[in-house]
Amino acid sequence: MVLNLLADQVVKGRIYPALARHQARPYTQGWREFGQHWPHTIPLRLQEYCDHHGVDIQLYSINDELPPCTYYPVGLGFFDFDINYFALMGPAVRKKLRTNQLRVLFYYHEGDNPTRIKDRLDELAQDHLLPPDCYVFVSANTAARDILGFVYFADFELWYWQRNQTIAPLLVHAQPREREFTVLNRLHKSWRATAMADMHRQCLLNNSYWSYCETGELGTDNPIEIDSIPDLRRDTLSFLAGAPYTSDQLDQAQRNDHSETESKYHANSYCNIVMETHWDADQSGGAFLTEKTFKPIKHGQLFFVAGPAGSLQALRDLGYKTFDTVLDTMYDRITDNTQRWIRLCDAVGQARHRLADRFETARADIEHNQQLFAQLKTQRLNSLIKDIHEQYN
Repeated sequence: MVLNLLADQVVKGRIYPALARHQARPYTQGWREFGQHWPHTIPLRLQEYCDHHGVDIQLYSINDELPPCTYYPVGLGFFDFDINYFALMGPAVRKKLRTNQLRVLFYYHEGDNPTRIKDRLDELAQDHLLPPDCYVFVSANTAARDILGFVYFADFELWYWQRNQTIAPLLVHAQPREREFTVLNRLHKSWRATAMADMHRQCLLNNSYWSYCETGELGTDNPIEIDSIPDLRRDTLSFLAGAPYTSDQLDQAQRNDHSETESKYHANSYCNIVMETHWDADQSGGAFLTEKTFKPIKHGQLFFVAGPAGSLQALRDLGYKTFDTVLDTMYDRITDNTQRWIRLCDAVGQARHRLADRFETARADIEHNQQLFAQLKTQRLNSLIKDIHEQYN
C-alpha cells in the first residue's frame, strides 16, 4: 500500500519537519533536537519506519497535481494546546485543505488524551474555516480507535524494534535465574513511587533487580488514592527520602540509550514488572504502551504491565501472549486506578510461588512473543495506512 505525502522540503531523502523553525540537517545531532524547539514538530517517525520495513511513500510538492488521499504530515514531539497548528501552515496548504485536495496527517507517538486533542483541533479548524475532516490524527493511545478522524498505532513497538535492532534477542535459556523480578524506574512519578513503596514494604522485591533512580515530591497528581491504603503515604514518603536506588553502574543517559541492553535484567530474572509511562493515560480511558513493555517481549521474559487498564488487551490485539494461564492478569480489566494497583500487587505476590515453573510452562508463549516482535512490521504499517485512508470514507 502507498502513502502519498506532501512535503514542504526534502533534505537527503528525509521530509523536513513541517512548521518547524529550528534548522538542522538529517543524520546530525541537531536533527534529533527539533522537539526541544517551538513549535515542537519533529522528523516524521512514520517515514523512518516505512523505509525500514519496505512500505512505499510517494512524495509530492505543493505545486504538483496531487493524487487522491494525499496528506500533509506533521510529526509532533508533544501536543501543545497553545499552538495554532493550522495558522503555521502556508496559505497554499490551507487552500488545498479547504478544497478537500489534501488532509493534514498529524502523527503523535505519545499517549495524551485524544478526545481533548480532537476538541482543540476541531476548534482551530473552525477558526480557519476548514472542513472538520481536514485532518487525520495518528495517536499511540488506544482510545483513538473510538474517535472519528483518529487512528490508533502502537508506535513504540516499531520504535524499539528500530532502536535496538543491532542487539540480538536474548536466548530464552533453561538455566536457573538468580532473580525473580526486574522492576526499573528511571524517572520519578508519584504513582511509581507509591507502587514501588508498596511492593518494597511487602517484601515483594527482596530477590529482584529493582531501581528508582530519582527522588522527588509526592505530588497531588497521583491516580492511585494513596490515603485509601493504610500507611502507604507514610511509607512512600520514607521510600522517597531514601532515593535514589540503583541496580547498576550506568548513568541516566546510558539507561535511556535504547540501542543497548543490560542483559542481566532479562536473562537473569524470570519476570519483568513493567513500570509504564502512565498509570491512567491522561484520564482517557485508553492504554499507552512504550518501549518499556516491548523490552521484556523482545528479550524473553514473563511480564506484568503496571499501566493503564487495557494494556494487556492492547498487546493481545497485536498478537502477543500475556500469560493468562500462569499469571493473574485480571488486574488489566479493572478501570478503578486504586483497585487495579491492589489487584496487580496481589498478582505479583502470587507469582512468586513456583515462579520458575510458571516460566517453563509459558516458554512457548515467551518464544512466540520474541518471534512476533522480530518480524518485519510491513503488515502493521500497511494496516495503519489503510486505517488512515478509511477515515471519513
